Amino acid sequence: MTRHLRIHTGEKPYQCIICNKYFTGMSDLKRHIRIHTGEKPYQCSLCDNSYTQKGHLNMHTRIHKGKKPHQWSQCDKFYIKKQSIELHQKQHDSTVKKKQMDSKKTDYYSLNISDVF
Repeated sequence: MTRHLRIHTGEKPYQCIICNKYFTGMSDLKRHIRIHTGEKPYQCSLCDNSYTQKGHLNMHTRIHKGKKPHQWSQCDKFYIKKQSIELHQKQHDSTVKKKQMDSKKTDYYSLNISDVF
């Protein structure tokens, strides 16, 4: 509960001695220190990959198991990572923008909606 309250108060009592960055919890600091040490304690049992965080290993394991739990509602595509849906959505959005630009008889193309309109 104390750690959770620190989120609201902004208190970050744990400091990295290497880069001086502050953290709300000791576990956050320990995870961060792995960036500096290169430690990757979570090893995949099916290949040579290893990770700094257990959640990253769990996500990687989906590749071996063929699990794709994330689906974008606009089509029938499934993905291992939620971030992949966002990339896929951008592809659809850029196709829509390209069609809009084609209908205006111009060669200008942009992935940023603010550049188009």
